[in-house]
Amino acid sequence: MLTANELLEEYAETGTLAALPLGHFIDGAFTRPAHNRTLESFDPGRGEAFARFTAGTAEDVDQAVRSAQKAFETVWRDMAPVERARILQKASQLILENLDLLAVTETLDSGKPLQEAMGDVRGAARTFEYYAGACDKLQGDSFPLGPNYIGYAIHEPVGVTAHIIPWNFPISTAARGFAPALAAGCTVVAKPAEQTPFTALLLAKILSEAGLPDGVCNVVTGTGAETGAPLTSHPQVDHITFTGSVQTGRTVMKAAAEDITRVVLELGGKSPVVVLADCDKEQALDGVIGAIYENAGQICSAGSRLVIEKSIHEEFLAELVVRVKALRLGHGLKQPDVGPVNSAEHLAKIAGFVDRAKARGAKVAVGGSITQDPATGKGWFFEPTIVDAVAADDELAQEEIFGPVLTVQVAEDADHALELANDCQYGLVAGIYTSDFAKAHRLARKIDAGQIYINEYFAGGIEVPFGGNKKSGFGREKGLEGLKSYCKTKSIAARIG
Repeated sequence: MLTANELLEEYAETGTLAALPLGHFIDGAFTRPAHNRTLESFDPGRGEAFARFTAGTAEDVDQAVRSAQKAFETVWRDMAPVERARILQKASQLILENLDLLAVTETLDSGKPLQEAMGDVRGAARTFEYYAGACDKLQGDSFPLGPNYIGYAIHEPVGVTAHIIPWNFPISTAARGFAPALAAGCTVVAKPAEQTPFTALLLAKILSEAGLPDGVCNVVTGTGAETGAPLTSHPQVDHITFTGSVQTGRTVMKAAAEDITRVVLELGGKSPVVVLADCDKEQALDGVIGAIYENAGQICSAGSRLVIEKSIHEEFLAELVVRVKALRLGHGLKQPDVGPVNSAEHLAKIAGFVDRAKARGAKVAVGGSITQDPATGKGWFFEPTIVDAVAADDELAQEEIFGPVLTVQVAEDADHALELANDCQYGLVAGIYTSDFAKAHRLARKIDAGQIYINEYFAGGIEVPFGGNKKSGFGREKGLEGLKSYCKTKSIAARIG
């Protein structure tokens, strides 16, 4: 097994990695369909293709779903929970053993800095470890019906689950869907984003090596139209977990409605970071930087709105600008502070938001332009950007840019900050920085979001349920709530006397 340095040398010499799979992963093996059509996968740091992958069809999706259905009915649903746990625990160990390959692949596919990709892979391993421990603890309830009755509820797996995986956190999102679904006794058919197909395929192979029976986890690659749509509308799919845009989420909901298929939707965000005058300023500065510039701002839960109390606005912004100017841009494999965005199309979308803001007379405090890797002159990069004093109804404050662009909104006081924080169509997460713990918790109760961070953005881990309100979607992933998403409750009542 090659180390990270050896993989970097291989990529420098060949422009690709020999370990990248080609084909779908169906029924326990990599398979190449008869049509043998492929698509290119691009390295965002160079703006160049580095590999090809299979372009799937509805026929491939059907094969994968049927394999999952058979595996659910014949082996996985009725496997003892402790045996499922042992497989997931082994998978966690194998993920860590394949850390370098998974992380380098993730960086090449998504563009994110290698150190962030390493963290994502470790997080994926922790996810399987967490749900391995939950397999044999999924207990039902009993009902107090009196001496002549017995009543109880049991949790049953929903069946075949479809997972639509986004391009910004490919292995993280795959893991947080696969692991609880498998722990609950469900089978999996996944469709990774066409921009980032490889780590989902590698993860399916690792699960097979860990002892997962054939057909329990399947991955079909291709475009949304040719593989995603057939998967979300397949009549044998019992549940859909989708992470992506609001527009595509609506389409998924409509497809699911035809067969009354269960859905969990994690959609967009325009999350506020509320910074009050009594905060620890160093802590808040570090938090704001990480909240928006990690993964070049391409995070649904990114802290893309700084809602700051007026009395510290100018001083805080001045220091923030100094820190942003010091951020190093570069290819993800060089471990920069900020890497590229994922595609040329997405780069143009980000630039469009900022260019329109400039045309409206916006105050761009720093950044604001397309750029390139300073070492090579290549890649899809956007300067880390701050736009100051944005009105609440401006599109920069209301629409998800999904890039390294921070919108600043000035609040008169904590009550006004709460008003600004909630004045948005999204409600995924929010951050609060204040030294007044009582004030922090009052705000946390009143901000309409699925998760609140206090004095540390992105606090928590796989143990903490995650999901949105309003147009950020519904349903919860992670934690024990995420496990319940893949269960259906059956109640039983019997007369015994």
